[in-house]
Amino acid sequence: MRSSFKQTYSLTKYLLKNRISSVKRFPLVLMLEITHNCNLTCEGCGRILEFKDTMDRKMSVDECMQAADECGAPVVSVTGGEPFLHPDLDKIVNGLIAKKRHIYLCTNGITLGDSLNKYKPSPYLNINVHLDGMEETHDRIVGAKGIFKKATDSIKKAKQLGFTVCTNTTIFKDTDPNEIEELFKFLTDMDIDGLLVSPGFSFEDNSNDVFIQKEEFHKKFSVIYELSKKYKIMNTPLYLKFLMGERELACTPWGNPTRNYLGWKGPCYLITDAYYETFQELMDNTDWDKYGTEKDPRCRNCMVHCGFEPTVVLETGKKLKDVYEMARWNFR
Repeated sequence: MRSSFKQTYSLTKYLLKNRISSVKRFPLVLMLEITHNCNLTCEGCGRILEFKDTMDRKMSVDECMQAADECGAPVVSVTGGEPFLHPDLDKIVNGLIAKKRHIYLCTNGITLGDSLNKYKPSPYLNINVHLDGMEETHDRIVGAKGIFKKATDSIKKAKQLGFTVCTNTTIFKDTDPNEIEELFKFLTDMDIDGLLVSPGFSFEDNSNDVFIQKEEFHKKFSVIYELSKKYKIMNTPLYLKFLMGERELACTPWGNPTRNYLGWKGPCYLITDAYYETFQELMDNTDWDKYGTEKDPRCRNCMVHCGFEPTVVLETGKKLKDVYEMARWNFR
């Protein structure tokens, strides 16, 4: 399976509960940005610019636990910045596991190998390592030499210790599809548990000319779709078809709400129009209908997974063909 049985069961039970209760809007993944401090200055990172004046701030353990309780999403993406720079990361991770949340612990892998002794493998813990290409390309994108080797050495060590490890790869304007296949083969030979792919997207505060425009997505992701037949790519086939231009999807901005040290970020991971003290205030006070590719110019080129993968999950049960395709993809 591309996702574990335990995670699939938790998500299915959660979806059924909300549908039976006729809840109109509910989150699927909590984006928990515990710090924006980082040990890299990656090409295309908007967080470095957006939070340049508050990089030294961080969420407390209690704030993280409260956010998980408020939101209620079965999946939590623990991110940043670089989460391993947070002094209480192990307490945050163990606290979320105790709440039976499925965690994707996102990292650049620099200090991962030296930190694994603080954690134990768990069916609720997925380590997600950022790799944007083979060694030369990845080191260029992250702006430092030797990072690819540190990250891949950490992956090998984590796998040897029994951790579940996946990777996340961003597709930029100049990404070579042949190199991506080379990377996926390299990682598959390391017994990687899954491969996530993200289209390079432009933050409000990032004018770096490395991003794909909407019309350029189709060709790039036609190749990725074909690779998903050979490798354990975790993006859903319906989302990949959307990126290929073969399917229309509307954004579900509340599907992956973001919480950081400033509060609940509205309306979404990319756009900051307001911060709210509580999750309920975010849901109640955000005018969700004014956002979307045809409504807000900032959304025009957006096809990012945190907005559109929730749409796939929420719409899959409406068509028998989609149910079949998703089941076939998950068990392939």
